[in-house]
Amino acid sequence: MDQVSISLGVIVLLVAVALIFDFMNGFHDAANSIATVVSTRVLKPYQAVAWAAFFNFVALFVFQLKVATTVGQGIIDAPVVDHHIVFGALIGAIAWNIITWYYGLPSSSSHALIGGLIGAAVAKSGAAALQSAGIYKTLIFIVVSPTLGFLLAGLLMVAVAWICRRTTPAKVDRWFRRLQLVSAAAYSLGHGGNDAQKTMGIILMLLIAAGMTGPKDPIPMWVVVSCYAAIALGTLFGGWRIVRTMGQKITKLKPVGGFCAETGGAMTLFLATTMGIPVSTTHTITGSIVGVGSTQSVSAVRWGVAGNIVLAWILTIPCSAAMAALAWWVSLSLFP
Repeated sequence: MDQVSISLGVIVLLVAVALIFDFMNGFHDAANSIATVVSTRVLKPYQAVAWAAFFNFVALFVFQLKVATTVGQGIIDAPVVDHHIVFGALIGAIAWNIITWYYGLPSSSSHALIGGLIGAAVAKSGAAALQSAGIYKTLIFIVVSPTLGFLLAGLLMVAVAWICRRTTPAKVDRWFRRLQLVSAAAYSLGHGGNDAQKTMGIILMLLIAAGMTGPKDPIPMWVVVSCYAAIALGTLFGGWRIVRTMGQKITKLKPVGGFCAETGGAMTLFLATTMGIPVSTTHTITGSIVGVGSTQSVSAVRWGVAGNIVLAWILTIPCSAAMAALAWWVSLSLFP
């Protein structure tokens, strides 16, 4: 594309929109980080969001930027990227986040963004603009991340039950109320590390299209810091409608269950982020919570609620893609 066709004003505006999406990602997904620690009453809500937000930002110093590279250069072909596609992708993702937040559904901000990219790119250039390898990897992990979270959290729950079989329930509860602070921190670290990088990828895509950086250049530090700061602030404000769904409606949690769910989820996120795979933190923690509940009994999980959540997962990519395609069309008039 013609690199000089994107004005500085449009670039600044789209970076601001991207950071708004990043903020909303933290706001929308705060429930993922704090639902278990709040529902088990280990921390009060305002304490929990501050704890989670801090570790969202600390992820800056822990993870390499492999997820950002996947999103920025591995979902759609670089030559088709322009400001219209970036605008369409962001607006589609933001719109879907608002809808699911309003109805209290813990859908994936990550997949809303991927869907937005797909919808805007297809609207401009058709399916040929898509990079199948990156998309397949993301789609596979829609199944892998909650399944792995389910298995790890369930196995941890069984192991803890065996290790603590001769310990009084009161003592176990006391131990795991403290340990849940560690597991919540680890999960928030993984959440920040994976999710903030998706917005970095979008901004990177825009900067490359505008000729302000090269495909092989490192991501500018101002992009990295601002994205981690935005998601941390979003988490600090919290998406309270979703906390109740995640923390109590799926299954009743005790501190030991919260610890196992968060630890299983954190392990999954650390693995995915190290591999550079953009996964859904929402899918991951939901699978982990269900894994913990299922070790108690099948009836301990409210499968109707879990089914509604899965339905939201299925709808996320096509719905955000459709809204992004519409936003792309509107963008042609807004930014000629």
